[in-house]
Amino acid sequence: MTMVLVFGGLLLLLLSGMPIFAALGLTATAILMLTEGNIDSVAETVYGHLDKPILTVIPLFVFMAQVMIKAKVIDDLYNTAHAIVGHIRGGLGVATVGSCTVFAAISGSSVATALSIGSSAIPQMKRFGYPERDALGVIAAGGTLGILIPPSGPMILYAIVSEVSIGALFLAGIVPGLLLAAIFSLYCTLFLGRGGQVDTPSWVGWEEVVRAVRRAIWAVLAPPVVLGGIYLGIFTASEAAAVGSLYALLVAWFAYGNFSLKDLYDCAFETMRTSMMLFMIIAGASMFGHAITIIRLPVGVTEAVAGMGLGPLGFILMVMALIFILGMFLEAIAIILITTPILLPTMIHLGIDPVWYGILLMINLELAMITPPVGMNLFVIKAITDAPIIEIIRGAAPYVLLMLIGLALLIVFPELATWVPYSAGFGR
Repeated sequence: MTMVLVFGGLLLLLLSGMPIFAALGLTATAILMLTEGNIDSVAETVYGHLDKPILTVIPLFVFMAQVMIKAKVIDDLYNTAHAIVGHIRGGLGVATVGSCTVFAAISGSSVATALSIGSSAIPQMKRFGYPERDALGVIAAGGTLGILIPPSGPMILYAIVSEVSIGALFLAGIVPGLLLAAIFSLYCTLFLGRGGQVDTPSWVGWEEVVRAVRRAIWAVLAPPVVLGGIYLGIFTASEAAAVGSLYALLVAWFAYGNFSLKDLYDCAFETMRTSMMLFMIIAGASMFGHAITIIRLPVGVTEAVAGMGLGPLGFILMVMALIFILGMFLEAIAIILITTPILLPTMIHLGIDPVWYGILLMINLELAMITPPVGMNLFVIKAITDAPIIEIIRGAAPYVLLMLIGLALLIVFPELATWVPYSAGFGR
């Protein structure tokens, strides 16, 4: 009953349109006032959660993404992918997925990926005769890769809340991210363009491909620079974020030559605004986590699950179904902050690997981006195309099934997520 009241009250506040940090903070304050009669422990709790060096990765990765976006790497990425695979059946769809994959590894944001790649890819696909529904769907789905492919904002937030290694999560997301991109690409080659009058462009030749790759090489090298250093043990996740920011600045100033001091100011300002929003959310989440611990809610959930006799697989399936439903109404950050503090003790009790669970959670959060009524990518695409929302939903629908297939593969074969981080020396 306690869980229903806490969860129901928080859900009502979120659905009212209240900011996430305020809803979390108010719920926590109400719990503390009812149980302890004061909120004396709040300041120490919030300070303890924000006084962590690992939090520096948030502004650094946000700054890296802002600089790379300002440097206008999107056109080069898409043109290169188009030159390589545009001539095959469904090639523009494959090129779009490939561009989304690389840009997701730069921006760390699903919304930014859908917005940036969609602005270039949707008009191009429609120009070559692809049905509008196909163009809208592949952008909606490709954009979600920003949640799974590192560096991912939701992944960083989950790591902070669960105290799981960010480096381990980053490496764990590589194979599943590429697997989903491959599944999307295969679907594009088999089914994209049917019902339209697709004009497949001719092969541009190796000379043009080489020129296109040279133009996009700096963008393509960004993910290996950041993740390669983590994988090889050269630097930590925090140091990787700093290296990534420096790399982005050098590319913007010297390789592209289109980055001014005003652009630097704009990037810094946007980084500050985004980072402060996330820090406020983390503060609210710390209050919420402290409050539910006071009322022993996580312990109650653990005991209830133990009483149900659910094993690790049964628990995971139940949680995935719950998060899928929540994803229809709440955004990714809210889901992470609400569910993780409650479920983590149960996962530990059942011996579930939190790194593996983190990747399953990220795929489910990808689904939340394209499932109505609150799928964020659906509304982003509507904003840049003015297409009917029902048409966007229909275009994205096949990719929901493809993501569920990817989720099932990760549940059946956990090594797809855990092999890379553990082989790189991140212990269980």
